[in-house]
Amino acid sequence: SLSAGLDLPGRFLFAILTLMTLIANLVFIEEAVYIYRKIPSSKRSIIIWVNAAAPVIATTSCIGMWIPRSTMFTDFTAAVFFAIVIHKFLLMMIKECGGQKLLLRRFENGHFKISTGPCCCCCLCLPRVRITRRTLFWMKLGTFQFAFFRPVLMFLSIVLWTNGNYAPYNLSPKGAAIWISCFIGVLTILALWPVAIMFQQVRTLLVCKKIISKFALYQFILILNHLQTAIINILAMKRIIPCVPPLSSSARGAYMINQLLIMEMFLITLISRVVYRRRYDDLEPPECTAEEDGDNKQNP
Repeated sequence: SLSAGLDLPGRFLFAILTLMTLIANLVFIEEAVYIYRKIPSSKRSIIIWVNAAAPVIATTSCIGMWIPRSTMFTDFTAAVFFAIVIHKFLLMMIKECGGQKLLLRRFENGHFKISTGPCCCCCLCLPRVRITRRTLFWMKLGTFQFAFFRPVLMFLSIVLWTNGNYAPYNLSPKGAAIWISCFIGVLTILALWPVAIMFQQVRTLLVCKKIISKFALYQFILILNHLQTAIINILAMKRIIPCVPPLSSSARGAYMINQLLIMEMFLITLISRVVYRRRYDDLEPPECTAEEDGDNKQNP
């Protein structure tokens, strides 16, 4: 534990960040209770999973901040959870359209625009793909493979790390870290692509359900948890983040990542509560009302 070696400002910072994590978890629990009471059962678990991403990452970052040696395990937990959230976000968009059957009925003559990020945003000549049950299956498989393989690869990383064969900061071709990281990167891109394709298709239909704000929050979590972490790790490896005894450059980089993520996930949790909280006593646009009626018929 680091708490014994902290000065007064350091202890104050750690206390504030721990309080932020606690508040984020309490806000999430209150929101989960609200969702459970107000939202149809077909959507409950998916929306709770998506909402849980920020408080879970804040909690794992807080544990990693207080117990530095647990960083490998906290990173494993956060990575596995967010891999599942990516799959759940795609399912949430399908559910918000009234389910797969209603989605196929709405877009029976429609086509998916597949020339979108992160895979093919520059390939404008790609043909559009018809919206069918098979294409939906392949899109679900695209996100599910990440939710399946990411935990397997992270588990393999921990096994190699405990055996001394895996060092996260050793990116030489002879080390395992560079190959596992590259493979995870490819799987990540393949998982993000179906989510972006689906969002482009349904964003106008689901404007009344704040899908653009929800997608923006999901993107923020993705960027902060992956891109920001990668940039700080690279700066630490290149010694641009200086070492301050007894902390090495990599240790200081890990502390910066954990502390930034706690603050960022705290803010995202508060914003998520506003975005996902819907006033059911207000009048809604006809399309939204029709979808809610469809949900009620499916789940009497």
